Amino acid sequence: MAEQRILILGTGSIAQRHAESLSAIPNCRIVAAADTNAERARAYAAEHRIPHSFENLDAALAWGGFDAAVNATPDAVHLPTTLQLIAAGKHVLCEKPLAINHRDALTMTEAAERAGLVNMVNLTYRNAHAIQAARRMVMAGDIGAVRHVEASYLQSWLTADYWGDWHTNERFLWRLSSAHGSQGVLGDIGIHIVDFVTFGTNLDIAALAARLRIFDKAPGNAIGPYRMDVNDSVAMTVEFGNGALGVIHMSRFATGHRNDLNLTIHGETGALRIWSETAVSTLDACLGADIHTQTWRRIECPPTPTNAERFVAALQSGVNGDPDFRRAAEVQKILDLCFVSDAQGRMLATN
Repeated sequence: MAEQRILILGTGSIAQRHAESLSAIPNCRIVAAADTNAERARAYAAEHRIPHSFENLDAALAWGGFDAAVNATPDAVHLPTTLQLIAAGKHVLCEKPLAINHRDALTMTEAAERAGLVNMVNLTYRNAHAIQAARRMVMAGDIGAVRHVEASYLQSWLTADYWGDWHTNERFLWRLSSAHGSQGVLGDIGIHIVDFVTFGTNLDIAALAARLRIFDKAPGNAIGPYRMDVNDSVAMTVEFGNGALGVIHMSRFATGHRNDLNLTIHGETGALRIWSETAVSTLDACLGADIHTQTWRRIECPPTPTNAERFVAALQSGVNGDPDFRRAAEVQKILDLCFVSDAQGRMLATN
């Protein structure tokens, strides 16, 4: 198969993972890196033995020697840079969230679909073997009709020093400030857990009620140029399209949790319990006669392709991969409604 030539756009911390994952895929080569911080782009290119680096996207597009791009720029920059790439006929794997609101995400989706380009979003927990296996079991009817769902994404970097001191690290500080493009825990990790829930259950959210909370974290809730004005914890109550109810929680104040996604799916004839962290996941099931003794058993899950592997496969086949832009736009619509629900203090239908 023809070699796929990839540009990495944005060379911050997440770009390190993209370099590692793409470099391990056959018939795929990272040929260039671009960043508005030209020195960082050069250093990144040298570290990963990438032959070209550019000071911005315009320069990279003027060169043009790539087939597709990984857009690892800050959230607020996804819209203009992705539209530039699409206009130039380049396929795109975009970091999450696709955009900062549903309107912009839909604009990007429609542009990519009109152009007939491969478009995917790096919802990383689709890489979890357990969620893929759980979805297959739900769709096969192994637990019967889904009736109740419990889910959470719990982090503790605002209370623990496992990742370092957030007070002095811009990697964390920008995530607390709307002026720096953050939508808080809801935009940062809410997109993961909402996708995790709806993908794993194979159900759409029909209605939701959300409460968002900002806690004091520093004098005046500001550190230097970072005014900490975005949500730290979110609690959602949801109703699914089949009538099932559920709760979805997310927080950076979840002391005792490093980076845990939890999903329990209760069905009429069985239940599934999924846990995932960055690189590992587990699946437990309560099925058959075990439902009468509440006995849970570990399920072995076969490996699943990563998002990077699915992206390269889509480039090679010409058939778009999943999760695509439209899927990310649908999740963004749910996140946008959470802000409205919190402001209005009521449950809202999603359609």
